Amino acid sequence: MTIHDHLIANDEASYGAEYRAHCLEMYKLYVQMADNISNRRQSANSFFLSINTAIFAVFGLSENAFTEWSWGLSLAGIVLCYSWCRLIRSYKDLNTGKFKVVHEMEKELPFAPFDAEWEAVGRGENSELYLPFTEVEMKVPWIFATIHVGALLVATVPFLIAGRVGA
Repeated sequence: MTIHDHLIANDEASYGAEYRAHCLEMYKLYVQMADNISNRRQSANSFFLSINTAIFAVFGLSENAFTEWSWGLSLAGIVLCYSWCRLIRSYKDLNTGKFKVVHEMEKELPFAPFDAEWEAVGRGENSELYLPFTEVEMKVPWIFATIHVGALLVATVPFLIAGRVGA
């Protein structure tokens, strides 16, 4: 079964006189829901950005940034960055599905602005026309994760050296 088969539950004849009006209202509502997903995605990005920034602020405010507890902060930062990447991927997949449904809904309407826009940007296949937000967005948690790994290494090296010197 195709997306279209799942989308159309009733035909116009069996639904009744309000079919077209209800189709348009459902389309508007569904597009608004897709926009709400994007807003939630941005809020999630802001949350993870703030938490990572707070972790680095703790390092910066401490007298000796690299102590035993810095391992915990670095590891927590790495786990947060992994979770952030997974959440970005989840939102991407959800948006992809939503816009496939939007394109199918537009087949029942006189205009198909989202499908036309997707066509105008080369359906995401030409980075000169369109660079998917997810590609740019996914780099941020990787940058933070790399910094957390670096902080973890910097925190670990003195203990490794001290262990060798004392041996």
